[in-house]
Amino acid sequence: MPKSEDLTVTGRLRTQWAEMTMPVLRSIRERFEKEKPLNGLKIGACLHVTTETANLMKTLVAGGAEVALCGSNPLSTKDDVVAHLINDLGMKVYAKYGETNEEYYDHIYRVLDIDPNITLDDGADLISTIHSKRTDLIDEIYGGVEETTTGVIRLKNMAKDGALRYPIIAANDAQTKYLFDNRYGTGQNTIDGILRATNALIAGKNFVVAGYGWCGRGVAARADGFGANVIVTEVDPIKAIEATMDGYRVMPMKDAALIGDIFVTVTGDINVITLDHMLLMKDGAIMANSGHFDVEIDVKALEEAAKSRKKVREHVDEYLLPNNRRIYLLAEGRLVGQTAAEAHPAAIMDMSFSNQALSVEYLVKNKGKLENIVYSVPEEIDRQIAMMKLESMGINIDVITGEQKKYLSSWAVGT
Repeated sequence: MPKSEDLTVTGRLRTQWAEMTMPVLRSIRERFEKEKPLNGLKIGACLHVTTETANLMKTLVAGGAEVALCGSNPLSTKDDVVAHLINDLGMKVYAKYGETNEEYYDHIYRVLDIDPNITLDDGADLISTIHSKRTDLIDEIYGGVEETTTGVIRLKNMAKDGALRYPIIAANDAQTKYLFDNRYGTGQNTIDGILRATNALIAGKNFVVAGYGWCGRGVAARADGFGANVIVTEVDPIKAIEATMDGYRVMPMKDAALIGDIFVTVTGDINVITLDHMLLMKDGAIMANSGHFDVEIDVKALEEAAKSRKKVREHVDEYLLPNNRRIYLLAEGRLVGQTAAEAHPAAIMDMSFSNQALSVEYLVKNKGKLENIVYSVPEEIDRQIAMMKLESMGINIDVITGEQKKYLSSWAVGT
């Protein structure tokens, strides 16, 4: 185990490396440093503790906020980043790689001990804990921000049931988030995680992608780029048509299970790959998950049915099935790109975390004005981030003319 000082140095250097490709967030931090729009604010965050997250935390602190951070997944925390934030910056961080379920929730409770005014979530565990165990905090909370698809689904269901007790901004619903983070970020880090864990050849393999939302599109595109024969499974007929017209084979999981070599779930739903599917798989099939929670592959049923289990590589467990076939589960069924790799590239998280930072500022400016529902990121913030990103890339675009605006707002002009 590296010494604490070694971890701190590593975390510092890796966080600085990430910052170099996060120019939009850096620009926001510079403005926050001058204006202090978050002065006196207390922010509780439950996010993947990575170098990119470290730069978000530094931005919020620059704005005047007190922050407390815990991990949103037991296997995604980077311990060197934790050491850097605690030892170099004195931040309250409660997370470690490989924490138990009990430790995970203990860390959530410790974050809530600061009595936050705003919550940041990646999966909605923080807000669900507040609503079930710490309702005494709600009166002092202005609102929250949710980062990922799974969390947004949970929170929209809470709002629909009238259970949501403070407003939420869905960072995930910003175009500068889901069109890039979900597609390019998840697409790249999923393949990266599979390769680091297995060193498998992807070219020529039957690569099954369960779910064709924005994350699934990204995974399929990257697998296709590596030369895989991509197969998509879906429950949505429109997405199934889209996958077909994108050039992929579409079929039910029970059929894909017979021919797949590598399986990736990215649906946000439960039991997408069941034991029945696993029993149909080839000897040597590989399964990975890129959905937020470890529920998409029925790991519990697999463990109960398997004749044996052994770790054959870091992040790779071999299960011997009752039919004497071996299948390999990556990262214990948790986020493979977060666990076996380094998560999204910083250049992608630049936009995602800029949405988070500006959404926090928006909540402060609109304290007491919002309903207890889930809001999309305001369009002006979304477009501002897009323009800032383009400028940082040295890209200019055209400006719409007055004549063009008039034409688009008119109904009288036709052929």
